[in-house]
Amino acid sequence: MEQGKKEKEERRKDVIRLEREAVIPILKPKLIMKLASLIELASNQTEFLKLSKRVEYTIRAWYLLQFEDLMQLYSLFDPVHGGQKLEQQQLPSKQIDVLELNFLNYFFQVMEKSNFKLVTDEEINIAQDGQYLLNLPVKVDESKDCSWIKSFSQGILKTILKKNSPNFLIRYFISNVFGNSNLCFINYFYKILIFCIWKYIIFRRGIGIDHTTDYFFMEKLDMIIARIWKGFLRVTGLQRLLSKKPILKPKKDTKEPDEISADTEDQDLVVERVRIDNMELSMKNLFGQITIQEPTFDRMIVVYRRASTNTKEDRGIYVKHFKNIPLADMEIVLPEKMNPSLTPMDWVKFLVSAALGLVTLVSSLERPKADIRVAVAILSALVGYCSKVYFTFRQNKKTYQNLIMQSVYDKQLDSGRGTLLHLCDDVIQQEVKEVIISYFILMEQGKATIQELDKWCEQLIKEEFGVECNFEVEDAVQKLKKLGIVARDTIGRIFCVNLRRANEIIGTTTEEMVTRSQQGPAT
Repeated sequence: MEQGKKEKEERRKDVIRLEREAVIPILKPKLIMKLASLIELASNQTEFLKLSKRVEYTIRAWYLLQFEDLMQLYSLFDPVHGGQKLEQQQLPSKQIDVLELNFLNYFFQVMEKSNFKLVTDEEINIAQDGQYLLNLPVKVDESKDCSWIKSFSQGILKTILKKNSPNFLIRYFISNVFGNSNLCFINYFYKILIFCIWKYIIFRRGIGIDHTTDYFFMEKLDMIIARIWKGFLRVTGLQRLLSKKPILKPKKDTKEPDEISADTEDQDLVVERVRIDNMELSMKNLFGQITIQEPTFDRMIVVYRRASTNTKEDRGIYVKHFKNIPLADMEIVLPEKMNPSLTPMDWVKFLVSAALGLVTLVSSLERPKADIRVAVAILSALVGYCSKVYFTFRQNKKTYQNLIMQSVYDKQLDSGRGTLLHLCDDVIQQEVKEVIISYFILMEQGKATIQELDKWCEQLIKEEFGVECNFEVEDAVQKLKKLGIVARDTIGRIFCVNLRRANEIIGTTTEEMVTRSQQGPAT
């Protein structure tokens, strides 16, 4: 009996699977010091710390010119001063389009290197359908906002999109804008065109869980009324008439545990959503405190452009950076949100309930022996329900405004140029950590295949730091080869040079020379 109850509870759980990003969630200084402490010889520890600094200085130098170009291009599309700079330079519209695409080329490369992923359509559907702390639907004022992609319809893409051919789109960009070396970006850019459907571009990175404990009396009352309303619609047959189109849900795992591949388990994170909507009705749950939980995205970046007016075209690109955004409340990061109002379903409930109440009241008064107490009870119930709908809306609107203010002051990390600088630093930090971990494993374990190196790096992170991640081993090996401190043997296994030789190959960096000059001659 207990087993059957447990299985029933498992089926009632709302579990979703989210794709994990290939990001190392460990601070670089902590990572380096921990790995150095695992080295036995003190001389090797010193060489390892020196190598870590030289690796960071070298990787930072690799990206310096690219990041400078990124910031220079963004200065032309900065919403604050970009318009003035474009007017001063008096560039033709087609040249501005090319500069904009060059900026997007750099921007998408930085987002990919920073391990940000595009929000999927399943995740957007969850945000639109589900509720966590935000109990009102969020709508965007389309007259004040549009996608930055949509603005291209006035320029280069106006001709391209008429062809309705992905191959033509890719060939056009390759031959006229970027050249044959940017095919990966073109494919990535085309996916974004298809995905966004002319709306916003939303990136996310990092997955966490948010818990909120409260009594939630109004939300529980809404849940009870919603269940009664669904039962009424099902009994009367009105459910088929009022039902909406089915909303896509994230694909739940229907396989048995032994059928799930190891790669899927490593890359995906299974999270349970605890919501009031699927709460079990009991006296303890109804009148006591409950804890709800929702997966969150540690970092979210929204890219968009406001709609241009008839007199002036707005070329500014807005980049907003947020933290700890619940999946079901993702709409709070959208720009130009409209003031909330009662939903059509709320109006249907309100009008149907009022009509039923009035019909019942009139029919009770028309009886020969009308009981005034019954009429008063019906009228009181009708007024009470209407008041409940109104005050619930007022409370939800207040909560909505508080969440919006919180997203502005607490959850928004930065915007514009500050976000780009943060992303550039993220790229360097991730690249350095990947290279250092890969080299450390090769130094300790010896020769390894690419699969073995990937496995050992992930095991090291899990055992020493207690976190799981999808390690990008191929990118790390490519950087090690570029540094010249690893090679392959005759059968394809990867091996590294010793610490002293690695420092000699990289050589003294400019930063080290500057540091020595600032310290002055040794006495």
